[in-house]
Amino acid sequence: MPEGVIDDYILKHIDDEGSLLAALNRDANVNLLRPRMLSGHLQGRILKMFCRMLRPHRILEIGTYTAYATLCMAEGIETGDIVHTIEINDEMEDFIRKYLQQSPHQDKIKLHIGNATEIIPQLDEVFNLVFIDADKRLYCEYYDLIFPKVRPGGLILADNTLWDGKVIETPHPSDKQTIGILNFNKKIKEDNRVEKVILPLRDGLTMIWKK
Repeated sequence: MPEGVIDDYILKHIDDEGSLLAALNRDANVNLLRPRMLSGHLQGRILKMFCRMLRPHRILEIGTYTAYATLCMAEGIETGDIVHTIEINDEMEDFIRKYLQQSPHQDKIKLHIGNATEIIPQLDEVFNLVFIDADKRLYCEYYDLIFPKVRPGGLILADNTLWDGKVIETPHPSDKQTIGILNFNKKIKEDNRVEKVILPLRDGLTMIWKK
Protein backbone atom coordinates (compact mmCIF):
# COMPACT_ATOMS: atom_id res chain seq x y z
CA MET A 1 0.00 0.00 0.00
CA PRO A 2 1.40 3.46 -0.89
CA GLU A 3 2.98 5.29 2.05
CA GLY A 4 0.84 8.39 1.47
CA VAL A 5 -2.35 6.35 1.88
CA ILE A 6 -1.16 5.00 5.23
CA ASP A 7 -0.15 8.50 6.33
CA ASP A 8 -3.62 9.81 5.48
CA TYR A 9 -5.25 6.95 7.40
CA ILE A 10 -3.11 7.67 10.47
CA LEU A 11 -3.97 11.38 10.46
CA LYS A 12 -7.67 10.60 10.18
CA HIS A 13 -7.55 8.29 13.20
CA ILE A 14 -5.60 10.40 15.70
CA ASP A 15 -6.49 13.61 17.53
CA ASP A 16 -6.95 16.69 15.38
CA GLU A 17 -4.18 19.26 15.49
CA GLY A 18 -6.71 22.01 16.17
CA SER A 19 -7.49 25.25 14.35
CA LEU A 20 -4.50 27.26 15.64
CA LEU A 21 -1.91 24.69 14.59
CA ALA A 22 -3.68 24.13 11.27
CA ALA A 23 -3.53 27.90 10.62
CA LEU A 24 0.16 27.95 11.59
CA ASN A 25 0.82 25.06 9.22
CA ARG A 26 -0.91 26.83 6.32
CA ASP A 27 0.89 30.08 7.07
CA ALA A 28 4.26 28.33 7.09
CA ASN A 29 3.59 26.56 3.79
CA VAL A 30 2.58 29.80 2.10
CA ASN A 31 5.14 32.19 3.56
CA LEU A 32 8.24 30.30 4.70
CA LEU A 33 11.03 28.92 2.53
CA ARG A 34 11.37 25.54 4.29
CA PRO A 35 7.97 24.58 5.68
CA ARG A 36 9.00 20.91 5.69
CA MET A 37 11.08 21.69 8.79
CA LEU A 38 7.85 22.11 10.74
CA SER A 39 7.06 19.14 13.01
CA GLY A 40 3.55 18.61 11.65
CA HIS A 41 0.39 16.90 12.78
CA LEU A 42 1.63 13.37 13.60
CA GLN A 43 4.88 14.31 15.30
CA GLY A 44 3.10 17.10 17.14
CA ARG A 45 0.56 14.68 18.63
CA ILE A 46 3.39 12.31 19.57
CA LEU A 47 5.27 15.09 21.37
CA LYS A 48 2.11 16.00 23.24
CA MET A 49 1.61 12.35 24.21
CA PHE A 50 5.20 12.14 25.52
CA CYS A 51 4.37 15.11 27.73
CA ARG A 52 1.15 13.47 28.95
CA MET A 53 3.09 10.34 29.91
CA LEU A 54 6.21 11.95 31.39
CA ARG A 55 4.50 14.93 33.10
CA PRO A 56 7.65 17.04 32.70
CA HIS A 57 7.82 20.20 34.80
CA ARG A 58 10.61 21.72 32.70
CA ILE A 59 11.13 21.15 28.97
CA LEU A 60 13.93 22.49 26.78
CA GLU A 61 13.47 22.79 23.01
CA ILE A 62 16.51 23.64 20.90
CA GLY A 63 15.23 25.02 17.59
CA THR A 64 11.81 26.68 17.79
CA TYR A 65 11.37 27.40 14.06
CA THR A 66 7.59 28.12 13.82
CA ALA A 67 6.78 26.99 17.41
CA TYR A 68 4.54 24.17 16.11
CA ALA A 69 6.26 21.56 18.31
CA THR A 70 6.51 24.09 21.14
CA LEU A 71 2.75 24.58 21.19
CA CYS A 72 2.15 20.83 21.05
CA MET A 73 4.36 20.21 24.06
CA ALA A 74 2.77 23.09 25.96
CA GLU A 75 -0.64 21.46 25.37
CA GLY A 76 0.58 18.34 27.15
CA ILE A 77 1.89 19.90 30.36
CA GLU A 78 0.22 21.34 33.43
CA THR A 79 -0.24 24.96 34.45
CA GLY A 80 2.98 26.14 36.09
CA ASP A 81 5.18 23.87 33.98
CA ILE A 82 7.44 25.58 31.42
CA VAL A 83 8.77 24.94 27.91
CA HIS A 84 11.99 26.87 27.35
CA THR A 85 12.46 27.15 23.58
CA ILE A 86 15.49 28.60 21.79
CA GLU A 87 15.52 30.00 18.23
CA ILE A 88 18.67 31.45 16.69
CA ASN A 89 16.96 33.14 13.73
CA ASP A 90 15.62 36.46 14.99
CA GLU A 91 13.69 36.89 11.72
CA MET A 92 11.35 34.12 12.95
CA GLU A 93 10.42 35.96 16.15
CA ASP A 94 7.39 37.82 14.75
CA PHE A 95 6.00 34.61 13.22
CA ILE A 96 6.53 32.70 16.47
CA ARG A 97 5.00 35.34 18.73
CA LYS A 98 2.00 35.72 16.39
CA TYR A 99 0.97 32.16 17.23
CA LEU A 100 2.14 32.03 20.84
CA GLN A 101 -0.06 35.03 21.60
CA GLN A 102 -3.11 33.22 20.24
CA SER A 103 -2.54 30.09 22.31
CA PRO A 104 -4.24 29.42 25.66
CA HIS A 105 -0.92 27.81 26.65
CA GLN A 106 1.27 30.85 26.02
CA ASP A 107 2.03 31.27 29.74
CA LYS A 108 3.76 27.87 29.72
CA ILE A 109 6.25 28.96 27.04
CA LYS A 110 9.45 30.97 27.49
CA LEU A 111 10.96 32.01 24.15
CA HIS A 112 14.70 32.71 23.93
CA ILE A 113 16.07 34.31 20.75
CA GLY A 114 19.79 33.71 20.29
CA ASN A 115 22.49 31.07 20.07
CA ALA A 116 21.61 27.91 22.02
CA THR A 117 25.26 27.26 22.88
CA GLU A 118 25.32 30.60 24.72
CA ILE A 119 21.80 30.44 26.21
CA ILE A 120 21.81 26.85 27.57
CA PRO A 121 24.63 27.46 30.12
CA GLN A 122 22.63 30.43 31.46
CA LEU A 123 19.47 28.38 32.14
CA ASP A 124 19.30 27.52 35.83
CA GLU A 125 16.94 24.57 35.36
CA VAL A 126 16.84 20.79 35.56
CA PHE A 127 14.93 19.41 32.59
CA ASN A 128 12.69 16.35 32.42
CA LEU A 129 12.44 16.48 28.63
CA VAL A 130 14.70 17.95 25.92
CA PHE A 131 13.82 18.16 22.22
CA ILE A 132 16.77 18.83 19.89
CA ASP A 133 15.79 20.06 16.43
CA ALA A 134 18.28 22.71 15.38
CA ASP A 135 21.61 22.95 13.52
CA LYS A 136 22.61 19.36 12.73
CA ARG A 137 26.29 20.33 12.74
CA LEU A 138 26.01 21.11 16.46
CA TYR A 139 23.99 18.14 17.74
CA CYS A 140 26.97 16.70 19.63
CA GLU A 141 27.68 20.09 21.22
CA TYR A 142 24.03 20.56 22.22
CA TYR A 143 24.02 17.08 23.76
CA ASP A 144 27.10 17.74 25.87
CA LEU A 145 25.66 21.06 27.05
CA ILE A 146 22.26 19.74 28.06
CA PHE A 147 23.23 16.36 29.50
CA PRO A 148 24.19 17.66 32.97
CA LYS A 149 20.91 19.61 33.06
CA VAL A 150 18.72 16.52 32.44
CA ARG A 151 17.58 14.68 35.55
CA PRO A 152 18.15 10.91 35.80
CA GLY A 153 15.12 9.28 34.20
CA GLY A 154 14.71 12.26 31.89
CA LEU A 155 14.20 11.91 28.14
CA ILE A 156 16.15 13.56 25.32
CA LEU A 157 14.56 13.51 21.86
CA ALA A 158 16.66 14.27 18.79
CA ASP A 159 14.92 14.92 15.48
CA ASN A 160 16.12 14.20 11.90
CA THR A 161 18.52 11.45 12.93
CA LEU A 162 17.93 9.48 9.71
CA TRP A 163 18.46 12.66 7.64
CA ASP A 164 16.63 11.67 4.45
CA GLY A 165 18.46 8.33 4.43
CA LYS A 166 21.85 10.01 4.04
CA VAL A 167 23.04 8.27 7.22
CA ILE A 168 23.62 5.06 5.23
CA GLU A 169 25.67 6.82 2.55
CA THR A 170 29.24 8.14 2.59
CA PRO A 171 28.88 11.91 2.99
CA HIS A 172 30.74 14.44 0.88
CA PRO A 173 33.41 16.15 3.03
CA SER A 174 31.61 19.47 2.58
CA ASP A 175 28.27 18.06 3.80
CA LYS A 176 28.70 19.18 7.40
CA GLN A 177 25.03 18.59 8.31
CA THR A 178 25.12 14.90 7.41
CA ILE A 179 28.51 14.50 9.09
CA GLY A 180 27.05 16.16 12.19
CA ILE A 181 24.17 13.67 12.32
CA LEU A 182 26.49 10.69 11.74
CA ASN A 183 28.79 11.85 14.56
CA PHE A 184 25.82 12.37 16.85
CA ASN A 185 24.34 8.93 16.13
CA LYS A 186 27.71 7.32 16.80
CA LYS A 187 28.14 9.30 20.02
CA ILE A 188 24.73 8.24 21.33
CA LYS A 189 25.31 4.61 20.36
CA GLU A 190 28.53 4.58 22.39
CA ASP A 191 27.20 6.48 25.43
CA ASN A 192 26.62 3.93 28.20
CA ARG A 193 25.00 6.58 30.43
CA VAL A 194 21.80 6.29 28.37
CA GLU A 195 19.41 3.85 26.75
CA LYS A 196 18.47 4.73 23.20
CA VAL A 197 16.23 3.80 20.28
CA ILE A 198 15.68 5.39 16.85
CA LEU A 199 12.06 5.63 15.70
CA PRO A 200 11.57 5.66 11.89
CA LEU A 201 9.13 8.54 12.31
CA ARG A 202 9.27 11.15 9.53
CA ASP A 203 13.03 11.84 9.26
CA GLY A 204 14.05 9.78 12.30
CA LEU A 205 13.45 10.55 15.97
CA THR A 206 15.95 9.25 18.53
CA MET A 207 14.72 8.63 22.07
CA ILE A 208 17.50 8.87 24.66
CA TRP A 209 16.70 7.94 28.29
CA LYS A 210 19.19 9.08 30.91
CA LYS A 211 19.97 6.31 33.40
